[in-house]
Amino acid sequence: MKQKSVLKQLTKSREFSLVIVLIVLCVVATIFNPTFLSPTNISQIFRNNALTMIMSVGMLCVLLTGGIDISVASILAFSGMTVGMLIKYDIMKNTFVLFVIGSLIGIICGALNGLIISKGNVAPIISTMGFMYIWRGLAYVISNNQWASGADVVGYSDFGADGAPGPYIILAVVFIAGFIIMKWTKFGRKIYAVGSNTEAARVSGINVDGVLIYTYTIMGFLSGLCGALSVSIYASAQPNMQYGLEMDIIASCVIGGVSMSGGRGSVVGTFLGALILAFITRALPLVGIDAIAQNMVKGILILVVVVLNVVTQRMMDKASLERREM
Repeated sequence: MKQKSVLKQLTKSREFSLVIVLIVLCVVATIFNPTFLSPTNISQIFRNNALTMIMSVGMLCVLLTGGIDISVASILAFSGMTVGMLIKYDIMKNTFVLFVIGSLIGIICGALNGLIISKGNVAPIISTMGFMYIWRGLAYVISNNQWASGADVVGYSDFGADGAPGPYIILAVVFIAGFIIMKWTKFGRKIYAVGSNTEAARVSGINVDGVLIYTYTIMGFLSGLCGALSVSIYASAQPNMQYGLEMDIIASCVIGGVSMSGGRGSVVGTFLGALILAFITRALPLVGIDAIAQNMVKGILILVVVVLNVVTQRMMDKASLERREM
């Protein structure tokens, strides 16, 4: 009876299976290293993975429409490099204004992505690949072979310093806002509708192009925001900052059960997926796995979780069909 009860829970909720995976990860990591679940370590996990977790909310929206954005790390670098240079050359020192500037850069970049994809009918992977090189190139142009060091951004880096509440506040606000938007607003329902069936959404009166533009703009906004946040957390700005971060962001969504073909996924699942990836990344060195082997083990663990998600989804679909037949 107990086994049937657990099976029933698994068929009802994908998030439940992710929680189980998270618990197993914590138990195994704690066995190898008792300090893994200490408040200090948990705090570090959230702080060091705040960028990935925040941007995964935007990537969720993009993937739900059936699209993808691989330019996000480049937008982050462009935004972060701009903020870093503004501080370095004493053009702007106000923390709030710098975050606004970084976010505005992201909004413009994201809107351009959305316009090219929706109005130009360009495949998202092609459009964002092109912009990936453009935004990263602009980051190098702005840097002018310079970089902002910890001494340059002193004061501004206090916002994201170890123990400061800034990154945690932004992380909480983004996920709460994302949950509300996707769960209880018309815009959230439109995103799911576009991803589930674009033509049906268009026939029903949904402005598909508008939804796509807004979705990529949100992704751009969060990328720009994280560019400013990255400079504060890591107390530096370099044109190659967070190179390859887009892969971790996409992986967080996929682990969280977001469908790459669109129309399926949730903010809660994305949060759990990002948390699982963060825990895996933190646990590997703590349990003594060699640095050279860490990426391989990380990849294997990600695949295991994704396969578990696929199995869980099939069980959910099967249970749903059985209920309909009844």
